[in-house]
Amino acid sequence: MEFQNILTEVKNHIFYLTINRPQKLNALNRSVLEEIATAVQAANKSAEVRAILITGAGEKAFVAGADISEFQNYDIEEGRQLAKTGQESVFNAIENCTKPVLAAINGFALGGGLELAMACHIRIASNNAKLGLPEVTLGLIPGYGGTQRLTQLIGKGKAMEMIFTADMLTAEEAEKAGLVNHVTEPDQLISKAEEILAKIILRAPLALSSAIKAINASGQGQVNGFEVEINEFANCFNTNDFKEGVNAFLEKRKPAFKGN
Repeated sequence: MEFQNILTEVKNHIFYLTINRPQKLNALNRSVLEEIATAVQAANKSAEVRAILITGAGEKAFVAGADISEFQNYDIEEGRQLAKTGQESVFNAIENCTKPVLAAINGFALGGGLELAMACHIRIASNNAKLGLPEVTLGLIPGYGGTQRLTQLIGKGKAMEMIFTADMLTAEEAEKAGLVNHVTEPDQLISKAEEILAKIILRAPLALSSAIKAINASGQGQVNGFEVEINEFANCFNTNDFKEGVNAFLEKRKPAFKGN
């Protein structure tokens, strides 16, 4: 699979997706979003892949935002389609991916870049990262799920302040607010991501998938998250991984999960 704007690699069951436009601070345009959508879909279907790591090329930016020049002359309907297509094909697809997705935030994560990171299940950041949603400075609001996911992650009041002021958070401030899970030195960012994912990929893949579905249901007002949890819990009993996990526990050995 060849791409023009992203780099992909599978290593030790981890799918590495690197947005590769460092000269544009890895800004998102239509082509980049299409390639991310294609890559994530392929990784989600691959039996070899157990987890996904998303990061940006270079040292300055994870993703510094959307490519504004691409939509500066859009009308209402074009703007609606821009947000709808992006949310459904990329951001919602990442959030609902059946495999854990981790964002390794190196440098700026602004606008669509922060929205991309927030769609991931786990976020870690280098200590030189800056995170923000500056859309109101352009006469816009976040359009790729930012108003919803930021509120879920850090609470309504703090989300309103961030979006209204367009201020950026440092990595440490983001960690304190609950926006990122860990902060590292820049040269330790990927190794920290790999350390977390190496632990995750030892766990039962189908159970992880069920956990993602149940946890995501907590942010969907029209869905009873408790019912989703009950159903996903029950579904786990019909898997070989459940049998393997129980047998390994009783036999005092490490389980060897196969995702079936």
